[in-house]
Amino acid sequence: MSEPLTLHHDRLFPPDPTTRDIARRLYAEVADLPIVSPHGHVPPQWIADDVPFRDPTSLLITPDHYVTRLLHASGVSLRDLGVGRDPLDEKDARAAFRILCEHWDVYAGTPMRFWMESQFVDIFGVTQRPSAENADAVYDTIAEWIAKPTSRPRALLDAFDIEFIATTDDPCDDLHFHEQLANDPSFTRRVAPTFRPDPYLEPFAGGWNERVDRLGEVSGEDVGSYDGFIRALENRRAYFKAHGAVSTDHSHADLGTQPLEPAEAARIYAEAREGRASEADCTALRRHLMFEMIRMATEDGLTLTLHPAVFRNHHTASFERYGADVGGDIPMSLEVTRALQPALARFGTAENLNLVVFTIDETVYSRELAPLAGFYPSVYVGVPWWFIDAPDAIMRFKKAVTETAGFSRLSGFIDDTRAFCSIPARHDMSRRLDCAHLAELVAQHRLPEDEAAAIARGLVADSPRKVFKL
Repeated sequence: MSEPLTLHHDRLFPPDPTTRDIARRLYAEVADLPIVSPHGHVPPQWIADDVPFRDPTSLLITPDHYVTRLLHASGVSLRDLGVGRDPLDEKDARAAFRILCEHWDVYAGTPMRFWMESQFVDIFGVTQRPSAENADAVYDTIAEWIAKPTSRPRALLDAFDIEFIATTDDPCDDLHFHEQLANDPSFTRRVAPTFRPDPYLEPFAGGWNERVDRLGEVSGEDVGSYDGFIRALENRRAYFKAHGAVSTDHSHADLGTQPLEPAEAARIYAEAREGRASEADCTALRRHLMFEMIRMATEDGLTLTLHPAVFRNHHTASFERYGADVGGDIPMSLEVTRALQPALARFGTAENLNLVVFTIDETVYSRELAPLAGFYPSVYVGVPWWFIDAPDAIMRFKKAVTETAGFSRLSGFIDDTRAFCSIPARHDMSRRLDCAHLAELVAQHRLPEDEAAAIARGLVADSPRKVFKL
């Protein structure tokens, strides 16, 4: 007989009774507030066409590299989990789900366990802890839920009370799914595109010339020159903004923003187009282009988010077989202060600039990010994401950043997911940890409880709206 699966109402709250009671009261202020999700990877087609989910595996396992990477570490083939195989037939989907249940123990103590348990209990009505013995029964319970009309993406936006959700989109995308949603009078939620130009700013990367050619086609600009290339980027930013975008998103190896002289930028661009620019010159041009992105943000008002220092596709064989975003990206160390100085010296006090810096390198929280955000009105610290959107890491972040920069310099929670049904669980984790941290300050008599409640509400409702100009 499998063990029951339940959710404790005090999960993530402090064990001390006095502090826990404060956390409970603070949580009651924010538990039911709408979800604002300004950065994520849910495909817009799912919502525009109200695409029904197929099966438990394609809903919960295959699209979530947080889940698949730990199974891969346990010796499971990504192929057996459905990665790179779309769609799976019933037999293979069940087999992949059995693998998850058989390896339930590998998620003990992880945020993935918190998210999955929240989904299983609160959304699907699963009542037993997943195991090898009950894998098919759990699968059937979730499959029955999927079959309901109320389990389609649009209905779930309402059920989860997702007020705003942003997707992540290529600069050459025509955004027709977003236009479809904007023109649908029956659709009352807000779905916005996000301008993600990374591969267009990396001249040394494979396929760059072809991407630039395509950028010229869709923008109507002549990208034969550097000036035309800049106009093409500005054109597409304007197109995205006209289609509801509120931000641009960038992830490179570092945070460099060193500008080049116009003639030097033009020279490197021309050589890159001819395929003869050096890697060092291409890196210099990319850093210059990030300076230009920040300059453009001061003009068009799109919030600019940075999440650098990730070694992409660390396992070459997995990348070659399955492509990107399958869990093979690994964090690297980061330098912030010198890297951002050129851009902040020029634009750091610009009234129209909101610059949000995320990192997976915890060592820079108190040393660099918090002091920068505590001085520059344009700089906000992005909350923990990816490997560090876990309870202990989030609490370390809060204590490292807020004592220097305060609570008003935070981005608000970012769920950064393509696993649609995990969105409410991820936001609930963040809200509980906000309240746990604030409860400690109240219990230590460092903060009045009424002010802590206002801060908790602000972190959920006000911060993301302010930072992303909603």
